[in-house]
Amino acid sequence: MRFAKRAARGAAALLLWTVVALCLAAVTVPRFLDRIYYRGPVSGHFDGERFFNPDGEDTFAPPAGRPRSNFLLRQLRSDPDKPGWPQHVAVRLDNPPARVEGQAMRATWIGHATMLVQTEGLNILTDPVWSDRTGPFGFGPARVAEPGVRVEDLPKIDLILVSHNHYDHLDLATLGKLWARDWPVIVTSLGNDAILRSAGIEAHGLDWGGSLALRPGVTVAVTRNHHWGSRWFADRNRALWSSFVVRLPHGNFFFAGDTGLGDGKWPEEAAALGPIRLAAIPIGAFRFEPGQMASGSHIGPRDALRVWSGLGRPFALPIHWGTFRLSWEGYRTPPDMLQAMLRCAGSDTARFSAVAIGQPVMVPPLGPAPPAPDMAAVEACERAGRFAGMR
Repeated sequence: MRFAKRAARGAAALLLWTVVALCLAAVTVPRFLDRIYYRGPVSGHFDGERFFNPDGEDTFAPPAGRPRSNFLLRQLRSDPDKPGWPQHVAVRLDNPPARVEGQAMRATWIGHATMLVQTEGLNILTDPVWSDRTGPFGFGPARVAEPGVRVEDLPKIDLILVSHNHYDHLDLATLGKLWARDWPVIVTSLGNDAILRSAGIEAHGLDWGGSLALRPGVTVAVTRNHHWGSRWFADRNRALWSSFVVRLPHGNFFFAGDTGLGDGKWPEEAAALGPIRLAAIPIGAFRFEPGQMASGSHIGPRDALRVWSGLGRPFALPIHWGTFRLSWEGYRTPPDMLQAMLRCAGSDTARFSAVAIGQPVMVPPLGPAPPAPDMAAVEACERAGRFAGMR
């Protein structure tokens, strides 16, 4: 029995150090692992080699502000102070209709940043990930909740939005299956189309401000957010990251992708393209140290309220939580904190409320925007320790 326990501990230690060695190798052998996905003119967010956030670069340091090697070790090893996460979450699977016609709009959060939106006879899918793990060579965080719709139950997909090239957003295995089955229009930001094309998948790679007409009355616009990209560590920011606005006859759909707050002006830029009826806004993977409320790369519930307000307070569904463990906070912390902050801000919690994976939602039609959340009240609640028990 003791021998078996020692062997298990030895195997776990060997696996840990193997992963650490691979990560360090990725940093120390950049010529081998670097990739050039895009060549083009210098712009306000491209220096001729790599993209950058024009509103200030705060995504390079590890989220906890410690050396990268320490951050990787802390993520890999067991931390007794970390809030617990379930190993498995039961999901009630949705079976979507083939189409939703006219101005009706149906949305299903499938998990993480994957959402199915059906309206105007159009089926839209965001950052589709059906793989069990997100990372290179089969490494990476494991899924705790299965996708809310089985791939075989998906209707024919017309449009796929791919926000950037991180493995939990650009999943070549899933995209390959959907491309072979449906031949959808795939829209992404500059450089990510080269990654897809290398796998035999065609895509439209557009710059911020670019757009693609899908059909009369429906246009996809690529819009700014605040993040970074990499698939091999050394290829950092060789491809662009983005959010999207799908312009529709009865109100637009906004997909934030994966983002930090940055200057906080980019939501208003998206709202300037027309009234937003539905927004998919990330709320998770924001805490890498106890008490942390955001990182340069990810917004938490507090900054998600700022994004929601900048978009015009549309009907919104929180994403990017409860599927893969990417950070320190507890499983239910993001949605519970969001609701507490909305109440503190005096906002209608029904306008921006978490739903279960696989639960379909009928999106209400456009209407008057509710008042902006009182962010000063939220900060006062935070100083008073109202959210301190939410780990």
